[in-house]
Amino acid sequence: MSDWGKVRLHVVTGKGGTGKSTVASALALALATRGRNVLLCEVEGRQGIARMFDVDPLPYQERRLTTGLPDATGGRGVVHALHIDAESALLEYLAMYYRLGRAGKALDKFGVIEFATTIAPGVRDVLLTGKVYEAVQRNARNKGAIEYDAVVLDAPPTGRITQFLNVSNELAGLAKVGPIKAQSDTMMTLFRSPQTAVHLVTVLEEMPVQETADGIAELRSAGLPVGGVVVNLVRPRDLSAEQLAAARAGTLDRAALEADLAAGGIDVTPELVDGLLAEAADHAERRALEDSQRTLVAGLGVPSYELPRIAGGIDMGGLYELARLLREQGMAPAGGER
Repeated sequence: MSDWGKVRLHVVTGKGGTGKSTVASALALALATRGRNVLLCEVEGRQGIARMFDVDPLPYQERRLTTGLPDATGGRGVVHALHIDAESALLEYLAMYYRLGRAGKALDKFGVIEFATTIAPGVRDVLLTGKVYEAVQRNARNKGAIEYDAVVLDAPPTGRITQFLNVSNELAGLAKVGPIKAQSDTMMTLFRSPQTAVHLVTVLEEMPVQETADGIAELRSAGLPVGGVVVNLVRPRDLSAEQLAAARAGTLDRAALEADLAAGGIDVTPELVDGLLAEAADHAERRALEDSQRTLVAGLGVPSYELPRIAGGIDMGGLYELARLLREQGMAPAGGER
């Protein structure tokens, strides 16, 4: 059973360097179980999805990306991808609401589009989130368009996520009436509803965990729905609590370590043993810090999930493995759940 069975829009944010794009991609794979169509989209202009899945840069057009993680019966869904940029979104908006087809492209040539999306960040965010909103709200009446069971948004970092989603408030000083104001108000009904969850990605370090706590407080203050916290890049736990305590205290059994190295056919030198003991002490200190931060995450009052650090970096196999772990921990349906 998924913790977020009623959610259609999964917004993934996090401090830079925590791996939010990786988590967003893995979540999309996990959600695309049997018969489900999932849209993975980004709005930051970095073409992170293309790099993550090793495909050509994505246009402003939905593309089939890959199949999702199979369920217990082997059934898979499909993950589609979309790269959203404000300029293309504005041209589409002008064509849709003002029927400015060629005229809109002419404005682009004169730099009007870039000016409009730069001078008014609130308008820019309405355009970016508007495309996401349209994908979530689709139904069978949209001829030729894919109806998505879930949309995963690789969103801006934690420090900007509330401003990014709180489009109605950001536009208050720019547009009192008109179609853009009406659109932003309509989008807020989705963003503040149980159909949306804002998931935060962190690592077990002081600054990212504190930023996650601050982000949760800001989201709640703005009436935006907080999802779960994904703790990424977790180190393996190869040592027992007793061994970690001994490593921190510098009381590990040196003779036993030397004997184990010799039994493995390794040439034992004092320098090698000193280096290994120093590394063990550093590892134990790091683990103690991580455990303290894990306690803080547990106290945030939201579901949390952990993903390991994968040696050698993330490839497709690694993404599917992370997707499997998210599904096993209840962040995505195990199969058949709609």
